[in-house]
Amino acid sequence: MVDSYKPYISGITNYVETNKRYLEMAGHDVFVFTFGDMDYKDGEPRVIRSRGLPLADTGFYLSMRYSRAAKKLLQSMDIVHVHHPFLSGRLALRYCRPLQIPVVYTNHTRYDLYAHAYLPRMPEEVSQGLLQAYMPTFCRAVELVITPSAGMEKILRQLNVGVPIEVLPNGVDLKNFHSATPLQRANFGYKEDDILLVYSGRIALEKNLPFLLESFTGIAQAIPNVHLLLIGSGVRQFEDEIRFLAGELILDQRVRLTGRVSYDQLPAYLAMCNIFVTASVTEVHPLSVIEAMGAGLPIMGIDSVGVGDIVEDGVTGFLATHDLPAFTAKLTRLCLDLNLRAQMSNSARKASSAYAIENTTRVMLKQYETLVTESRPRKSTWRTRLRGFVEQFNS
Repeated sequence: MVDSYKPYISGITNYVETNKRYLEMAGHDVFVFTFGDMDYKDGEPRVIRSRGLPLADTGFYLSMRYSRAAKKLLQSMDIVHVHHPFLSGRLALRYCRPLQIPVVYTNHTRYDLYAHAYLPRMPEEVSQGLLQAYMPTFCRAVELVITPSAGMEKILRQLNVGVPIEVLPNGVDLKNFHSATPLQRANFGYKEDDILLVYSGRIALEKNLPFLLESFTGIAQAIPNVHLLLIGSGVRQFEDEIRFLAGELILDQRVRLTGRVSYDQLPAYLAMCNIFVTASVTEVHPLSVIEAMGAGLPIMGIDSVGVGDIVEDGVTGFLATHDLPAFTAKLTRLCLDLNLRAQMSNSARKASSAYAIENTTRVMLKQYETLVTESRPRKSTWRTRLRGFVEQFNS
């Protein structure tokens, strides 16, 4: 169950699609329940959409219920995995708990930092208080809470979540990244000795892209053959703001926004580049960083939850504080030291294998099987059957 799915692209969307595919390869039937445009044609089976109110051009749809057919189908599942706690999460509890269908919840998002980014006028004490009131109660109501990183587990503890938490990384299908053939640089007007920095992900407020551009300004002045690619798309207004900022910083000829790139083409784009850069501090388990490591790119990031859990400073890349001079200094060194980049490239590629989807899906499946087995005796009681009968008449 997800609040949004394709054509909206995000780390969660990519993970859900990949995990679904590998579970299906293992012989299981997997359904995605979401909201969206009912006229959109999915390129994969068993995606169940219910109508929702579109939130501008964000790719999200708002709804407080599933269609009758979607609800009925959901209530036939052996297990339900929720990836957003508010809309999908509440519906999972409402529709599935009366039938004793086990609910798994993975916390993918730093909701505390998202609140600061998108609701800047809301006092931090208020947003933190709301999360501390909601998250512990929600997490107690599900059968299993998962977080993809140890850093995010600490954040949930700070939100007073007291239930057991399993740390299980989101997996990545690394085969195409490990074997990617680079695109021809000449097709983009780059030379073979140019240093290409790349960011891939949503072009969004919480990704801290103005910080990245400001850092790149200093590097571009010192190193004449360095360029920056920003791969991805987002809300049109913010994309326009980033383009305007690049022009204002006189980076028009050194920064390229590619727009959305199909996922099967992403490995070739990454393999063409030299360094992956991100200034985001709102990550939980950034798949884009793992993908870049799989393509053999050293990482330049900020030491924070998510990025700091994946990147080993000085080995698979560099981590800096959220300080512009410190970030710029480390990135400059990485640009200039060819031998260091080569060492980190090899280390990054090797380290990425820890996040292979084959391994993470196998572990997740064991969790599913345990929960389903434990739930079966309870599902046959008269009390459960009565609650299920009553639920059929709830909207």
